[in-house]
Amino acid sequence: MTKTRFLALITALALLLTIPTAVFAQRVPPHVFVGSATLDNVTVVDGTAVTAWVEGVQAAATNASGGSYTLLIDQGDSSFSGKTVTFRVGSANADQTATWAQGGGDELNLTASSSNSTAPPVAGGSGAKGDTGAAGATGAAGSAGAAGPAGSAGPAGSAGPAGADGADGGGGVIGIIALIVAIVALLGAGGAYMMGRRV
Repeated sequence: MTKTRFLALITALALLLTIPTAVFAQRVPPHVFVGSATLDNVTVVDGTAVTAWVEGVQAAATNASGGSYTLLIDQGDSSFSGKTVTFRVGSANADQTATWAQGGGDELNLTASSSNSTAPPVAGGSGAKGDTGAAGATGAAGSAGAAGPAGSAGPAGSAGPAGADGADGGGGVIGIIALIVAIVALLGAGGAYMMGRRV
């Protein structure tokens, strides 16, 4: 009977430790953008790249199909909340922008012009090799100078910016259910213990 009581107690403790952790670990919902895409006033062909950018970094990419696109922008480890999202149709910058919001969803028809393209930088060619310069005269070696005094400590740096707000914690109905299951498991462990004592 001692082994039964021990196993019941371990089961109850495992439920108390693991269930709430699973309930509260939630992913931040992405922002979804859908709409049509045109380039130079013409609906884009299937397969044209449509990309989203936040602060100069590509945040999402897709290919147009039937003149439409769907972009799912997940912020990952960074915080996009309240930041401006820009779009490109192919290599051309779209006229429209948007603001990223957690769990947001917008219909945004993108229009772009080839004259507003962002071309990748092109490396310049190598220049011609220059003539070899004349050798300089050998100078006499100078003696080493004395070490200078230690400099004074600089002023303390300013405080860094405050970090972004953390995501809201989970909970609600699932948390209450997890708590009830844990209580039932503890009651079962207590009952097994009492049954063992009676025997």
